[in-house]
Amino acid sequence: MRVTVRLFARLRDIAGASDLARELPGEATADTVWRLLADEHPELAAYRGAVSVAVNAEYARMDARIADGDEIAFLPPVSGG
Repeated sequence: MRVTVRLFARLRDIAGASDLARELPGEATADTVWRLLADEHPELAAYRGAVSVAVNAEYARMDARIADGDEIAFLPPVSGG
């Protein structure tokens, strides 16, 4: 199945792109996508516990099932001052 992955802020900087297309195995979750990205970009692994995920513009959990054509967005923690 093919999905679109969107990354923001520091996650985008680490991966070098804000939008990525990825092929996934038949059964996948948001966590499957995250692990694939972390394998490609090991620096992302440090954000695993803090990142938020949205599937098709709806906040979701990492165990959310992913379907063909879905858009998965990973958002880092918000900070500022």
